[in-house]
Amino acid sequence: MSGRMGFVGVSTRSSSIMAIFPVWADILGLPTRELEGHDLPLDATREQYRALVEAIRDDPEHRGALVTTHKMALYAAAHDLFDELDDFARACGEVSSIAKRDGRLLGHAKDPITAGLALDEFLAPDAFGGVRDAVVLGAGGAGLALTWRLAERDDRPRRILVTDTSRERLDHLAAVHASRGTDPALLTLFDATPDATRAALAEAPEGSIVVNASGLGKDRPGSPVPDGAVFPRRAVVWEFNYRGSLEFLHQARAQQAERELTVVDGWRYFIHGWTQVIGEVFAIEMTPALVERLAVAAEPFRA
Repeated sequence: MSGRMGFVGVSTRSSSIMAIFPVWADILGLPTRELEGHDLPLDATREQYRALVEAIRDDPEHRGALVTTHKMALYAAAHDLFDELDDFARACGEVSSIAKRDGRLLGHAKDPITAGLALDEFLAPDAFGGVRDAVVLGAGGAGLALTWRLAERDDRPRRILVTDTSRERLDHLAAVHASRGTDPALLTLFDATPDATRAALAEAPEGSIVVNASGLGKDRPGSPVPDGAVFPRRAVVWEFNYRGSLEFLHQARAQQAERELTVVDGWRYFIHGWTQVIGEVFAIEMTPALVERLAVAAEPFRA
């Protein structure tokens, strides 16, 4: 056994993956059981991102890394350090997977695959029927990837409503979809004020999907849904996070019975996110059967 894999985040020590990774390493026969956390603050500088990518690149014992919160910022600061970036990484300006192959540094954006795999597990192929909306709360890397995946569905939402506190992130999301060729009528973008968020939820038809892609409730406390706001009746409410203060998840569960909600936490999203990156770093095909075996092994460590 030699080397290590990295985990770039904000508070990596509290993630269940720190205990799960050695178990998965044994199942997969990986060359290392060590997962090293690389914690960076939310306001990390360009120099910090570049120094981290260079350290991973130049250390022969470092196999690669998964990147969580810092996907877009890391790309902006250090994309020129990669020898190859996949199409989605270039199109959306984010890196969620850092891998090495034959002395070359590779950057991938796995979120559309991850979001699609998790989404397809709980959302029926005809869930939108052209009459229901997707309300995506957060336009960062995770929100952008989900909207990309939603726009690719044969059964697209009637509208994709996206809120964010950053006009820069909203503009970036709009620009990426414009370059993709997304129908402009499909997207509606809001500044994430309490009134705008309440309006987006109120306007969404029964059976729509509402997603917390903001990072609130994990990297920092809070929820993108203001107190007193009501979810659409029979909505699917998806919390991307599986750990943290999880205020959004608690709000949804408080309304679950009365509003007949389907509430989904971020555990399966977490499983798919990690297995996709581990597969890329160690050149392993993550078949559905293998992912399920790893998911079963991870269950005892679920926070």
